[in-house]
Amino acid sequence: MLRLVAAGRSNRQLAGELFISPKTASVHLANILAELGASGRGRTAAIAHQLGVIDA
Repeated sequence: MLRLVAAGRSNRQLAGELFISPKTASVHLANILAELGASGRGRTAAIAHQLGVIDA
C-alpha cells in the first residue's frame, strides 16, 4: 500500500487495486501515517523513498 500511496493513488484507487472498501483504505492509510509519524501523503512518500521502499 505504501508504494501505491507514494505513486499518488487516491483512497478510491487504493481500494480498487487492493480489493477493499475506500473506508478500509482510509483507515489503513491513517495507520501508516501514524506509524511513520508523517503528516500527509507527500511526507509518507518521502519516508518510503528514504527507507528504500520505492525508487526515486
